[in-house]
Formats: sequence, structure tokens, C-alpha cells
Amino acid sequence: MELQILKVVINEQIALVTISRPEALNALNTRFFNEMDQLVAEINANPDVRVMIITGEGKAFVAGADIAEMVDKTQEEGSDFSRLGQNTFGSLEKMEIPVIAAINGFALGGGLELAMGCDFRIASTKAKFGQPEVSLGLIPGYAATQRLPRLTGLGDALYLLMTAEMIDANEALRIGLVQKVVEPEELMEVVMKIAKTIISKGPKAVKLIKKVVRKGMLEGFDNGTELEALMFGTLFKDEGEKGMKAFLEKRKPEW
Repeated sequence: MELQILKVVINEQIALVTISRPEALNALNTRFFNEMDQLVAEINANPDVRVMIITGEGKAFVAGADIAEMVDKTQEEGSDFSRLGQNTFGSLEKMEIPVIAAINGFALGGGLELAMGCDFRIASTKAKFGQPEVSLGLIPGYAATQRLPRLTGLGDALYLLMTAEMIDANEALRIGLVQKVVEPEELMEVVMKIAKTIISKGPKAVKLIKKVVRKGMLEGFDNGTELEALMFGTLFKDEGEKGMKAFLEKRKPEW
């Protein structure tokens, strides 16, 4: 499939993905999900990409799902559309490499759910966040009911989900929804710097951090710590040995 909604630039081991449907505030439709599924598969198969960044074109990151596509769906079709988005964002979350959301503007509904499917989020001061589905007589369909409380805690999640209140970047930072807030003109520079910092670290170690943390969150503390011990050991006589020797020899490691 030729990509029409997603613009992709790969440079210096970083894949920059821009959602480009600005006339619709980058609203998510079936084609978006199909394109993102294809892109995730391609990036997963590309060993030269070590970090992926997702951002939006124009004044929105993503302003939500495409209501025009949703309005005439049947109950069964609505559930299928929910599963389509859940599966896409689940695949994004399961990527071995880190995925960073660079939130340039509105991240509402499905847009916030997309951002939550990324590993962490850096926001412009112009960014706005919210889950407005109850205002339409709906609930979120792309796993906000599950990811949001895991990120912000139960009370803040239920408040946002039940009131549909839109919050600014500083409030999103306060409740743990984003990790950093920067001026709009600095957003991509800061995110690129973070990506390059990650690339300078042990590539296997970075992938294992993501794997162990995410599996531990799902499977519980005891299973997570056992997986941590096993994965910790796999790096000895491998990447870890290179890093420890470089440290002792006061030089940068060569991965």
C-alpha cells in the first residue's frame, strides 16, 4: 500500500513519522490504521531504525477518530472499528524499539490514545489533551479506559474520561500523562536530542528495558523481577561486557 496519510523520513537510525491529514486535523480513519499497521511491520523489519517518533502536521497531533466515518456504523461495525484501533496501537506498543510521541497540538480522543500507545510523550506548550467521547454519548474505543489509569492513576483517569475536560500541557505533565513540556519551536529539536541520547546507549539493553518493563506491568512484580534477572544475565559476555570494559577503560563503548 502506498502511504498517503503517513509521511516517513528515516535518518541517523531515527524514523520520523508525520501524520499528514491536516484538513481533518489528522483524524483517524480506516486508512490511517492500515497504513500504520504496514509501517510498524516495515520498521520492525528494519534493523537500521532504533527509535521511532510520531508527530502531527498542522495544529493537531490527532484531534480524534473520524466521526464522519463512524456515524453510520452498526453496533457490530462499531466494535470492529474499536478492535482495529486497539490492534494497531497494541502493535505500536509491542515494537522492540522505543516510540516517542511528539505532541505538537490537539491530542484528543483517538489522538490521545495513539499518544498513550507510545512509550513516552513530549509535548509542546500549545498541546491540548482530552478524551471527549462521553460528550458524543460514547466511550473511548482504542484502550484509553485501560492505558489512561495506568499512566495517571485511577482518580485522574476517571475524572478526564467522565468529564471530557480538555487539559493543557502543564496539567498533563502534572498528572504524569507527558514527560516533558517545551516551547513549540523547540519540540522537534528536543525530541530528536532524546532519540539520539537513546541511540547512544546499548541497543540490546534499550530493547530489553522496554520488554521487561511492559511485561512486568502486565504480569505482576514477581514475574517481572524474574524476567529482569534472566534478561540481565543475557547481556553478560555480550553488549554488557563491552559497556563495562569501556567504563573501566574510561572510553565510550562501541556497540
